[in-house]
Amino acid sequence: MKNIVKIWVVSMLITAFVPACTDKFEEINTNPNALTSTPHTNVLGNCIRRMADQIGNDIDGFGMWAGYIAKLQYPDDMSGVNPDNNGFGNRWSQCYRDLEQLRLVLEKTEETAAGHKNLRLVCRIWQNYMWLCLLDQYGDIPYSEALRGREAFGGILTPKYDSEREVYPDVLNKLKALADEMAAGFGDDELGEGDFLFGEDMELWQRFCNSIRLRGAMRISAVWPNAKAYVEEIAGNPGKYPLIESNDENAYFRWAGSAPYWDSWYANFRGRDDHCFYDTFIDHMLAMEDPRIASIAKLAKKYTAKELEDDKSLDPDATTYRGYQNGLSAPSENARYSRIGVMYRETPAGFTPFYKSCETFYMLAEAAMRGWNVKITAEEAYETAVYLSMEDNKIDEEAADEYLAGNGAWDGTIERIWWDQWVALFKENMEAWCLYRRTGIPTPDVNYVSTRSKYGSAHTSQPFRVPYPWHDASYNAENCKKANEGVVDFAWGKQLWWDTRKGVK
Repeated sequence: MKNIVKIWVVSMLITAFVPACTDKFEEINTNPNALTSTPHTNVLGNCIRRMADQIGNDIDGFGMWAGYIAKLQYPDDMSGVNPDNNGFGNRWSQCYRDLEQLRLVLEKTEETAAGHKNLRLVCRIWQNYMWLCLLDQYGDIPYSEALRGREAFGGILTPKYDSEREVYPDVLNKLKALADEMAAGFGDDELGEGDFLFGEDMELWQRFCNSIRLRGAMRISAVWPNAKAYVEEIAGNPGKYPLIESNDENAYFRWAGSAPYWDSWYANFRGRDDHCFYDTFIDHMLAMEDPRIASIAKLAKKYTAKELEDDKSLDPDATTYRGYQNGLSAPSENARYSRIGVMYRETPAGFTPFYKSCETFYMLAEAAMRGWNVKITAEEAYETAVYLSMEDNKIDEEAADEYLAGNGAWDGTIERIWWDQWVALFKENMEAWCLYRRTGIPTPDVNYVSTRSKYGSAHTSQPFRVPYPWHDASYNAENCKKANEGVVDFAWGKQLWWDTRKGVK
């Protein structure tokens, strides 16, 4: 990670006697070597980095719920979904803490807004990105009364939960206002080294803003009447509302690659070997003859020790790709199951993806399939998305051509878009979990929910939402209880507004 500003706190050994009562108390107790405020670029950088850690660090949470990752060494029983697990509280608290930090930056620059235009634009974009992350995880959330704990803002310490039906469109409208501001021109101020996402490139921030607008509108497209007009306005005005359209524009947080700033998945890899792939995921890529499997997964031993013993003609070094039925007892031969690929888990200076360029074209393909005017055909958008995903996975164009001429060929169905998008979203696990809840892809099979789930046969789907953190259920009990009305299983929650699947529980 880049060093923004190194602040060394110098401990002072005070040997002189200081009287208890003095009119120089404040002067005496002020460290002359300490900064009196944090540089704004530091705050921005820390907020981006912490989101990469909280949202991107989840291998077997969102990764499991998305249908990618299975637990191997310690077979999963879904106990991690229990809201007593503080990991959920950490994500909630981190988002609200960072929302407040960015609000303070905006407050401190309000009187000099013209001189901090770019900084204020980016802080507001990142705030709204975090609101979308909260909405996609939890549904109803404190919003209108959030960040109002100070007396000047109302002294509200137990904010009400607002309906996602109202909050989601409001966030999208705020992002549109930001998009319009940027279309009118950027400022002259520098963001500083804290812009870990786009290196102070405001045009890329503009593309990111419009891309998450597109994502949000497509997320709620089945239930929001304004979705069609909203998406068509973005797609119909590429000069005014540019999107992320190439891999060098991807919103990737790049880890420094040195302790303690390793890629989160690499940090896990250094000390653990708990995770392999769902057989659902591996079997799908094998059936599709999808070349991305070579980047996403590692080869595993093909034969068991018994098979080799029984048939001496078998090659003991033979390999294959193999997934695991989630929740089975720990296997005796772990080497027979595919682990996560090197570029995703074994690279210290890896990446946490917030948005991939291929997403833009999968979503435009879906919109075109719905008959919306997005200035591109569904087939063209789908194939563009596939090529971008292949390139991002270091797959050569010839292999991509073969895939699109073979099992990955465009077949005129919206399901073809969703299945390929699911593969392409690997490591952007929360987004893939959202795709599953919105579309039902990957279609669950008998082992999609852990076979040893502590909830037994109570559920046929992965969790509908992240459970509200235990501390909010304790300290904001009345409002949290209202938000949970109708919920039978507190850990599983209820289907979100935009999750229109039928027959899941």
